[in-house]
Amino acid sequence: MDIRPLVSFGRTVHEQATAHRESEDASGREDVPWHALEREAALERLESSREGLDTDDATRRLDEHGPNELADEEGVSPLSLLVSQFTGPLILLLFFAAGLSLAVGLLPGRDPGYTDAALILLILLGNGLFGFVQDYRAEQALAALREMATPDATVRRGGSIRAVPATEVVPGDVVVLEAGDAVPADARIITAADCRADESTLTGESVPVDKAADPVEADAALADRGSVLHAGTTVVRGRAEAVVVATAMDTELGAIADQLGQARQRETPFEIEVDRLGRRIGVGIVALILLIAAVQLFLTATDPVVVLLVAVTLAVAAVPEGLPAVVTLTLALGSRTLMERNALVRNLAVVESLGAVDYIVTDKTGTLTENRMTVTRAWLPDDRTVELDGGSASAGTASGDGGASTAADSVSTAGSASTTDSASATTADPEPNSDPALAALLSCGARCNDTKELDDGAHRGDPTEVALVNAAADAGLDGSRDPDERLREVPFTSERKRMSVVVDAFDAPGDGPVALVKGAPEEIIARCDRVLVDGEIESLTDERRERVEATVAAFADDTLRVLGFAYAPGADPDADDETLESGLVFLGLQGMTDPAREGVAEAVADCLDAGVRVTMATGDTPRTARAIAREVGIDADSVVTGTEVAAMDDEELGRVVEETNVFARVAPEHKVRILRALQDAGYTVAMTGDGVNDAPALGNADVGIAMGDRGTQVAQGASDVVLRDDNFVTIRDAIAEGRGIFDNIRKFVNYLLSANAGEVFVVFLGTLLGAALFPAVFAAESALVITPVALLWLNLVTDGFPALALGADPKSDDVMRRPPRPRDEGVLDRRTVASILGIGVALTAAGLGVFFYALSRSGDLVVAQTVLFTFLVTAELVRTQSVRLRYRLSPLSNPWLLGAVGLSLALHLVLLYTPVADLFGVVPLGLTEWGWVAGAFVPFLAANLCLVWLNDRLFAP
Repeated sequence: MDIRPLVSFGRTVHEQATAHRESEDASGREDVPWHALEREAALERLESSREGLDTDDATRRLDEHGPNELADEEGVSPLSLLVSQFTGPLILLLFFAAGLSLAVGLLPGRDPGYTDAALILLILLGNGLFGFVQDYRAEQALAALREMATPDATVRRGGSIRAVPATEVVPGDVVVLEAGDAVPADARIITAADCRADESTLTGESVPVDKAADPVEADAALADRGSVLHAGTTVVRGRAEAVVVATAMDTELGAIADQLGQARQRETPFEIEVDRLGRRIGVGIVALILLIAAVQLFLTATDPVVVLLVAVTLAVAAVPEGLPAVVTLTLALGSRTLMERNALVRNLAVVESLGAVDYIVTDKTGTLTENRMTVTRAWLPDDRTVELDGGSASAGTASGDGGASTAADSVSTAGSASTTDSASATTADPEPNSDPALAALLSCGARCNDTKELDDGAHRGDPTEVALVNAAADAGLDGSRDPDERLREVPFTSERKRMSVVVDAFDAPGDGPVALVKGAPEEIIARCDRVLVDGEIESLTDERRERVEATVAAFADDTLRVLGFAYAPGADPDADDETLESGLVFLGLQGMTDPAREGVAEAVADCLDAGVRVTMATGDTPRTARAIAREVGIDADSVVTGTEVAAMDDEELGRVVEETNVFARVAPEHKVRILRALQDAGYTVAMTGDGVNDAPALGNADVGIAMGDRGTQVAQGASDVVLRDDNFVTIRDAIAEGRGIFDNIRKFVNYLLSANAGEVFVVFLGTLLGAALFPAVFAAESALVITPVALLWLNLVTDGFPALALGADPKSDDVMRRPPRPRDEGVLDRRTVASILGIGVALTAAGLGVFFYALSRSGDLVVAQTVLFTFLVTAELVRTQSVRLRYRLSPLSNPWLLGAVGLSLALHLVLLYTPVADLFGVVPLGLTEWGWVAGAFVPFLAANLCLVWLNDRLFAP
């Protein structure tokens, strides 16, 4: 089933949260602006203290408030999932055909068509099981993706610190948080030391934000509430203790989840198309039956029994019994292929919808980039620029869109992807052991650092600091960060824009103790009066200062976040901060970036070649967004910010989105407006996202694509597709797969409906012409040119197996070189309709020709029926190749199709030449009869080739 939450366009995520907060929660606790209260007032209001709750009080509150977990979306029961497989228009038509087969038994002298009905019901059951298994697997796979072990939270209870399951955290608990810890609930900060939190999943803010105990204004926006830590966010630096003010659905995270849970469902374009096709077939069948009944009753005075038999036969002939099963299996195969390529599809119909996408709105971090800060360049005071392979933030470190940096936040990042000219010498892949200056620079970055090493050797902490540690480690340097070895630490703050530590010794000229300092380049260079050059300490001249400033600008122009590094030998650990960080020796600069993912540039180019426009919408700065966009091949001549989007009316925004491919500093509400503007312009839009804040855009996109690795549960619940590798390349592959699947659907729809059209014309015209040309035969035997059970065999066996194999056809070579199909173009385009009608006419002309020829030569109606039956079988099997000519596929490119054709032909021979023939009312054919079949086959094949040639010219793209 397709469960896609949609959120009202008129309300932003923050407005939803506000609406939730304006009413009393389920426990009766009134809304309180905790961020504006003094910490002692917050503790008093919660009836708690800095020592936390005692065990009994915590237990009582857990009973009162319930576990600290979001309410799960109501699941779909397996039974309802199974029942849903039998409610579509085509399915109902099959039930109707089965009912007519049984209703024949109500007529005098007639037996119910048990064989016909059994075959129809068998295909119904098979189709239902196909759909059920695939939908159930999708639901189970998504549940497995979401399932995570319950994390622990560190709390202070009764004055002692202990670990408890995060689900048992209650309002009034005092939580103790350090770098790397997930925040278990909304909490008012009591104490904080250099605390920064990554709130990108909640607010869209790209870099970690400072957190402190001081209250803020009551009307502060969610992103500006620095005195509160929110559930679903992560502490990336420092430490804090905070009193829990809200848990579970009462948190900001829960407020948004609650709104999404109230969303409605909608059908995908393909589901609408299939329903429309079913209704059209149904209306056509009823109209055709009524027309033929009227003609037979009033113009030919045919016996009413014969009229009813013709009606049953027409119903069976017109309904493509195998279509539902083939559609389901084809979508299931596509879903499995996408799963193998790291894309989990929540609804089978979305597989096809991917192929209709002509616009992708993607975020940057982790999708276009690797989501790991990497040191790629260093500059040394002897005017050397060194290219580094670089250390990078390890998986799982917190980073928002654009990554987080400490002092580098104050440095503007690239406005151009081009490299600024520099007179500096450049060295690639240096050897730090033979380059003391480089070793000192990298070692300073690793030791003036607060990351923590995990048991597996990875590092946890601020992504920028992890990158510095990895850069030193990759160079073979020991970057010991044991806090016990530090004599002094002066933490980073956004006001100071620098951090310092004092250690006993450092591998550079001068005596110990040594102060190591890192920070924003302008802050560091302003506190330096000396510089380390060729192992000697020299004076920092104005010329050298200018060279540093020029290098910082050059690095920034290459999208690098820049940090400066310095040290002070003979430092006094007891000196005040200002003295400790004065008179420094400048060591150099390190530049880092979140590099583009491998293959993304090629994937973007493929999308553009396919007529799919790619737009970046990121929370990062305009200069960084522009540079990354250019690196991956997105046109970045124009960059529009979220503030500018907010100032535009809908009409102006509609013009801007047509001309702009990069949007920077965008908030969730801006993404929704951009999406709406594109949809209003007629585009089929795929939107990517990972945070709670992205859920409204994901839910309203034509195809919502959530990140499986770093994406939140709310984002995944609002999406259609979940990328398990968070990679844009997977989106390209999914679009290509979707286009290929749509081609296959169009092939077998063409194949099945052209066969059905031919069968309907054969029954209709054959009955009328038979009564006119051979009145004695047809009147005496209540004759039909072909029996219903033979038509069922054609539709289910002869057509069914090849149609299933067509669903596994490979993609054509030009699948990503074609423009997207128009938004309003369905499976039955003009060319496909022309092909269906043309082949139907050719099949009818050749089939009735050989039928009446066989009847006149043999004088045996059963022989003529068998000849016509065999001709239709062979003609429709050969027809499998003519529907593929449009896509320029080799006859040998699909071994499954060759096998299916061979199997269908073998089964037909078994039917003819075994006792099974009696059940179908046919007789074995001799060489003479096979000659008649071959004679009719030649003009039919010629008509196929002529029709393909004509359609290529009439309907050329």
